[in-house]
Order: sequence, then structure tokens, then C-alpha cells
Amino acid sequence: MAVAVTVSAFSRAIGTPRRVGAGPGRGARLHSSCSMSPPRVRTVMRAITVRDRAAGLAGLCLTDEPYPRAAENDVVVRVHAAGFIRTELDWPGTWTDRAGRDRTPSVLGHEVSGVVAELGYGTTGLTVGQRVFGLTDWARNGSLAEYVAVEARNLAPLPADVDHAVAAALPIAGLTAWQGLFDHGRLVAGQTVLIHGSAGGVGSIAVQLAREAGARVIGTGRAGDRETALGLGAHVFLDLQADALEDAGQVDVVFDGIGGDVLDRSAALVRPGGTLVTIVAPPAVRPPDGKAIFFVVEPDRARLADLVRRVKDGRLRPIVGAVRTLAEAPSAFAPGRRTAGKTIIRVVEGD
Repeated sequence: MAVAVTVSAFSRAIGTPRRVGAGPGRGARLHSSCSMSPPRVRTVMRAITVRDRAAGLAGLCLTDEPYPRAAENDVVVRVHAAGFIRTELDWPGTWTDRAGRDRTPSVLGHEVSGVVAELGYGTTGLTVGQRVFGLTDWARNGSLAEYVAVEARNLAPLPADVDHAVAAALPIAGLTAWQGLFDHGRLVAGQTVLIHGSAGGVGSIAVQLAREAGARVIGTGRAGDRETALGLGAHVFLDLQADALEDAGQVDVVFDGIGGDVLDRSAALVRPGGTLVTIVAPPAVRPPDGKAIFFVVEPDRARLADLVRRVKDGRLRPIVGAVRTLAEAPSAFAPGRRTAGKTIIRVVEGD
């Protein structure tokens, strides 16, 4: 049941949502095909939205959108930093809700770090003013905005000494790496894991977690990724453009973030009883005497809290690349853009 909630005193203190007619703000660049949303409510916020699936990347716009309503068990978060996945325009949830109904204009981004601005009816476990980070729902408006409504159970407290940009790089990569290695791959100390894309957002976290768990780690990627993967803890690195994949030998777990031919060829490397895990697509080739699993990451507050403790203690390092403003977010979705680390959108300067 949706519950109308007025802007709290805390929200006003840290920054009242902008009013209709205030414009997109200094320095904002709007695509020529974009138009501002009609003034449906009194208060608005800035957000990166899409309306037309056929428009592709040209349809990403910085627009004024209604301030979000906190439903039951929701919180409204004032976004300090946000993460996104470049393929979000291909996701069904970007365009339709869970009932298949059009939900545009949609706000992109599903990783958030910020401060709780409001509590929805019945929300427990979090307080107004608390620093939090986590995942937003795949089929609801996301985090590339000044404010976002999120189910409280999908957020975890953020320690004061962890930067919002670092926290925003952790939810998808951290949870995906953990769930792939341990929940699905059942990796344990003494086993060998082959991690494809070992210098990427998910792969780099997976290398660190697997090494800490006592596994032998073989990383793969491009030649330029070698030093990053080895520096994160991989014991061996294979250049997929120059080395033979079969040089990896037999492994207990394959954790794949690349797909395609690399995924298909990896099935033969899995020992009897082992597991091939991928986050790209359902595998077409299965290990002869093992399992093949494709999965989509799920929210997990307790695991987020564990991962951020590792970051705080210096045991885990998300690789943050470029940090851009909200107005610059559309250009960050450009295909073929390859940068070291995860691109983060900084919505609020400082803490």
C-alpha cells in the first residue's frame, strides 16, 4: 500500500528537492530530444531517465521528475553516489513493471549510497539521517537521481569512514562475486577457481574473496589486466588473446563474467563434481560430470554488511574508476568505453 509521506525536517535541512520550473541546474547538459517531465507533483528532483526504447542511448536525459513516494517498508534515500550497468537499456525491468505494464519514464541505476531522508510506513531497522548503501529493485526507478525509494531490507548501514563512491561500487559486484563463488560454486579452501574477467568489476572482487577463502585463483582477461589481477591476489593469469585457455588445467569452479566461446570452452576444464557458474547467459555447454549454473544477483542485507566490513578493514578493495556528475551520466553509458574500474556517478559532493 503506497503511503504519502511529506518531506521530513531532515530532508529540508540537507537539501530540499527542487521545485518545478527551477530548471536542471547549473552545468546540466540535456540532449536535444529531451523534454522536461510535466509537473505532476509539487516537488521534483533531477534524474537520468529513459522514455523511448527505440532511441537507445540518445534517449538518456537529465530531467525533472517527481520526488519519490515511500511505500510501506520503504525508505527514501538522498543519493550521494550511484552505480549502474551499461546494459540496463536491454533489461525488461527498465521498461515495464513486474506485471508487464509500461513504466516509463524510468530512472536508471541500481546501486546506491547515500543518507536516509524519509521512512515509509512500517519501516524498521533504519533511521532518518543514517548512511546506507545497497541495491534498488530491478523493476522500480533507480539511483541515478537525487532521491530514490528503496525497500529497507535491500540496504545496509554504511560506516562513516567508507566513502560513498566506494560503497556505490560494491553492491552488484560484491554480492554477485560472493553468490557466484560460495552460494552457487560452493568454493572452499584448497580448491582451484578459474575467474574469467578477473580485473573487471565482479571479477576483481571475486579474485580477492577467493584468495581470502584459501582457494588457488587463476584469473583471465586481456594482457593489460595482468598486473591488476595478480596484484589483487590471483596466483596465475592467462591472457585470453595470447595464452591457451586449456593451460589452466582442471579446476573445481569456473566463475565466468565473459560468456561466448570462452564460457563454452571452459566447461571441459571443470573437474568431476565441479561447477561452472556464469552471470552472462545460460550456458550452452555443460561440464561432462559437473553442474552449470546461470544466476542473477539477489539483494542480501547481511552479506552487504559483511562485505563493507571487509572494505573498512582493508581486506577488500572495489576498484573505482571515473567519477562523474549526474549531468555526465548519459555519456558514461557509451558502448565500447573501456575504463579501469567501475564508473561511479557522484550526485552530492562530499559527505
